Amino acid sequence: MNTQIQSNPSLLYAETLVHALACAGLRDVCIAPGSRSTPLTLACDAHPEVTVHLHLDERCASFYALGLALATQRPVALVCTSGTAAVEFHPAVVEAQMSNVPLLVLTADRPPELRHSGANQTIDQVKMYGDHVLWAVDVGLPEADPPAVALRNLRATAARALAVADGIVKGPVHLNVPFRKPLEPDGPYHPDFGPFVATRIQRGTIQPSTQQIDELAEVLNAHERGVIVCGPRCPGGDFPDAVAGLARRSGYPIFADPLSGLRFGPHMADTPIIGCYETLLNGDPGWGQPEVVIRFGAMPTSKWLNGWLEIGDWGSGIGDRGSGIVAQSPVPDLQSPISTPQLHIRADGVWSDDSHQVSHYLQADEALTCRALAERLAQGEGGWTRQLLATEQKFWQAASASLHKEWFDVAAVAALVEALPEGCNLFLGNSLPIRHVDQFAAPSTKRLQVYGNRGASGIDGVTSSALGVAAADRSRPTVLLIGDISFYHDLNGLLAVKQQNLTNVTIVLLNNDGGSIFRRLPIAGQEPAFTRLFLTPHGLDFAPVIRMYGLDYAQADSRTALQSALAASIGSQTPTVIEVRTDGARDEEKRRAVGKAVRYEITVQQSRGNVKRET
Repeated sequence: MNTQIQSNPSLLYAETLVHALACAGLRDVCIAPGSRSTPLTLACDAHPEVTVHLHLDERCASFYALGLALATQRPVALVCTSGTAAVEFHPAVVEAQMSNVPLLVLTADRPPELRHSGANQTIDQVKMYGDHVLWAVDVGLPEADPPAVALRNLRATAARALAVADGIVKGPVHLNVPFRKPLEPDGPYHPDFGPFVATRIQRGTIQPSTQQIDELAEVLNAHERGVIVCGPRCPGGDFPDAVAGLARRSGYPIFADPLSGLRFGPHMADTPIIGCYETLLNGDPGWGQPEVVIRFGAMPTSKWLNGWLEIGDWGSGIGDRGSGIVAQSPVPDLQSPISTPQLHIRADGVWSDDSHQVSHYLQADEALTCRALAERLAQGEGGWTRQLLATEQKFWQAASASLHKEWFDVAAVAALVEALPEGCNLFLGNSLPIRHVDQFAAPSTKRLQVYGNRGASGIDGVTSSALGVAAADRSRPTVLLIGDISFYHDLNGLLAVKQQNLTNVTIVLLNNDGGSIFRRLPIAGQEPAFTRLFLTPHGLDFAPVIRMYGLDYAQADSRTALQSALAASIGSQTPTVIEVRTDGARDEEKRRAVGKAVRYEITVQQSRGNVKRET
């Protein structure tokens, strides 16, 4: 072993921990500089298997790591010094826990004798993230001559931490690592990452039983009018093809959230995908209610889709605890007839049902379940689906015509999604951007990977998360669609574009000078309090700040201007912020008008069709 390491216990422990993490599969670490974390920083930077992403701002670093983990689907580590630096990670830790993103948080700490003593830059960091992490460990203090079992424990803890973060239920894990001085090496640092027997942790796949599949198939075969709802955070891999096959076999259409991975892609070509629900379910689309609902992923973004799924009491007579299908047992309404069963299938077992409508929950691999279920089904007749697809086609024809007439924020969003190139990453900000895409981005065979922080749905760290996604694969363009308040919240995140040399980034900034999402709420009628306390117009000119961080800047006041600026940024690999300035009050007025006009047009067409059939 390196004699320098032998004389410095902090370096020994940091090197052992980092090497064990690398052997377990860690490849990326985001570091915010600080003194107490010196041993961890040096060990990470020196390890040949670990890529270091440096950030000056801890909050930006944590959300960047979140985006990187989102895109790579593997754990990313965070390193910071002691004190409030660790607190800055907390919002991203919350988002990671809520959206099941694997993060490993390594917070350096003062030794036990300095805790609770009034020592400078010392706070209580033990289990500081509470229930927002899957596992928290206060790592043992480095020793000058540690017993072999202590180092084995450190290596095993590293392997376990990474495995828990990337487990069946993914999320953040916290290792609090105390160090005594000296923190630095005596001379040049040349660690020896020698071989050792690493702890190997693997997990299998949760397969549905034959009985469970038979029970589900019996329900689906008995009902023609069903829907498949794919919310955010559906699995990747072969799940889109598997659930598309289930839709074709069952005759049930897929209601595809933008963050589901189902709205865009080749599977769209011969699969019944519905995207018009957010507008048409704000009224009566003429569909009636489904007889059965199959859900995958988290709660859908759409308010109106969630409302439509609140369709009464449970009851289908299938499933019990003995069969492995978990059935809720609410107090029944004996005066109500048995109504629509809702089946939720999710491998990680995370509960996601805020209206408590799920009647049967199956924890099993989603793709395996879809394929096994499709094999047990009779071919659906598809009459219900043809009705919905006819409405879907009419909707997008009418919506496209309306959105080409005038320029406002929704028209800009539709133009942006239409112009994105094949294989592009699209990161959606919260508040209006995700809702506009949900409502007015038509399903397409174009392969797009759509991301967003919809676990806690905060507006902090959005830019940094998008840049983390961009860093995961620099050969793919990444476009961030963000509102002005979210953009303001994470201006520091822009520094990563230059520091990480991210040339594959384009940011489309919707600037309506305030929090226009509140215009959708009843408080909008309470003036002057609404404007002063909720809308909060800021009057900021973002162009100088954008240029300060080294990005190009452009304004787009038309569909042509937006699409030209987008093509120029992506084509030349020039990081650019394209600002679309709009009037928030007019935006909301136009959005509602488009929705009303499209619903009216579809109602008229349906009435004409009914008349023809009667004659």
